[in-house]
Amino acid sequence: MAKAEATVEELVGMIERGELRLPEMQRRYVWRSTRVRDLLDSLYRGYPSGAILLWETDETVPLQDFAVAQQRNPYQSTRLLLDGQQRLTSLSAVIRGEPVTVRGRQRPIELLFNLDHPEELSVVTEVDEEGDDEDGEELADDEADSSEDELQRRFDRMTFVVATRKLEQLPHWVKVTEVFRIDEDAPFLARAGIEKISDPRYQKYSQRLARLRGIRKYVYRMDILERSLSYDEVTEIFVRVNSLGAKLRSSDLALAQITAKWRGALKTFQAFQQTCERAGFDLDLGIHLKNLVAFATGQSRFLTVGSLPDETLKQGWAQSVAGMEFALNFLRSNVGIDSPALLSSPFIVVTLGYYGHKRGYQITAEEAKGLRHWVLLANAKGRYSRGSSETLLDQDLATLRQNGGAEALLDRLRLQVGRLDIAPEELEGRNQRSALFKTMFLAFRAAGAKDWQSNLAIALDHRGAQHRLQFHHIFPKAVLKRSYAVREADDIANLAFIGGKTNRQISDKAPNEYFPALLEQAGTAAFDSQCIPTDVSLLDAVAYKTFLAQRRARVSQRLNEFLQVP
Repeated sequence: MAKAEATVEELVGMIERGELRLPEMQRRYVWRSTRVRDLLDSLYRGYPSGAILLWETDETVPLQDFAVAQQRNPYQSTRLLLDGQQRLTSLSAVIRGEPVTVRGRQRPIELLFNLDHPEELSVVTEVDEEGDDEDGEELADDEADSSEDELQRRFDRMTFVVATRKLEQLPHWVKVTEVFRIDEDAPFLARAGIEKISDPRYQKYSQRLARLRGIRKYVYRMDILERSLSYDEVTEIFVRVNSLGAKLRSSDLALAQITAKWRGALKTFQAFQQTCERAGFDLDLGIHLKNLVAFATGQSRFLTVGSLPDETLKQGWAQSVAGMEFALNFLRSNVGIDSPALLSSPFIVVTLGYYGHKRGYQITAEEAKGLRHWVLLANAKGRYSRGSSETLLDQDLATLRQNGGAEALLDRLRLQVGRLDIAPEELEGRNQRSALFKTMFLAFRAAGAKDWQSNLAIALDHRGAQHRLQFHHIFPKAVLKRSYAVREADDIANLAFIGGKTNRQISDKAPNEYFPALLEQAGTAAFDSQCIPTDVSLLDAVAYKTFLAQRRARVSQRLNEFLQVP
């Protein structure tokens, strides 16, 4: 294996000219803007950023497109990028000012650089332990009830931030892409109000701009695999490298093994993934691969995928597509779940599809009723969100292989969680990431919950920032911060669903301030539909614990009625 070095600038140029390509075995680009922000911060400070793994080959191998634009490759041989895609794609997008393509949609990566940043290290604020995947969808946006001054102080302590319109207007915040595009400092210094070289900020800001542009000269070490290696050998190296480093999820490694046998499979998978997305179910490719393995082998683990012949994979895929179509139709039409954001785990989709498959998609009305009941309860109790998810999924697949039905699945759930009803104490300490939060939304929507001002029924697909669903802290964090911990403020019993405009107007007001006007306008029914007590004695921060207890009792009763459990 050869060793080499290349600067960020050289690697970005290779991507732009089409000299560096992606093999089909690679996963898609998945980094969030916050990860790009943290990468730039590390390079700006000269911190280590890993190595790049390449393979130079004359072999014709299946390729996929980078998430940034490339020219046609003018060379006969190809350099394939095996490790470093997320970093180099991000850097290419920022330095070239190119948007990235994520699931068929183009979006820019817009970052701002703080010319007046503190010298001390910026804290990395977001670490994704799941390998940057985007499986876990948020049901609704959080409210921003921190004061504007608090937010501004937080930003001013950072070196790089994801762009906001307000920060863009401030003179000491500059667009990172523009700094890379313009090699002179004058426009940025003038905008910051620096008119003379004698200004003490002149040298500091100029040095920082030079240091930012210096990221282009950051040197990456490259490990280059020999041309003599076969595609199968390179796939095995890719799997081993990423397994040892725990950089990729098991589904990413399975994809590499599958595409090594079934050339061109990735485009087939992605086409169906896009079909599901257009139907409202934007599921990670890993879920489709797990579905494929379940239909091909009767269990969900990827451990055996490397030993499956391509014909088995192709047959399993065809069956898994039919199962997925049934599952998504059943969720939407029979259960009322019209988005993966309402699922406590996408594994529910796999079980549903396999259920339909084992019955040849001929299901009686009674079976459909029982299956709906299982879906709602498994979702509320977080069947696949606790313990070993794959073990639980395999238990349910085994139950269905043995011709068990919805009642047998419910028995499995009872063994796991005990009682199927929701007790008030089960809500205590839960937050917006809880499975019960998603079921709360379903139950409130079924009860006719509406925004308190627009009177629009709560929904996930409202258009426009003023109507987009958010979860609202009934007692805002700012009201509680002196007496209660953040986790107490985020208690599920303190959360309600309203539109963005209403949420922003309430801001950090205490409920005893904003409730009266809303009650006069919307009436108690608007609050009753979301089980919110309106007794004046409960609306002061000193009564917060009592408010939570009363609302938990109301919510648990509503959930049990919705789930049809005694």
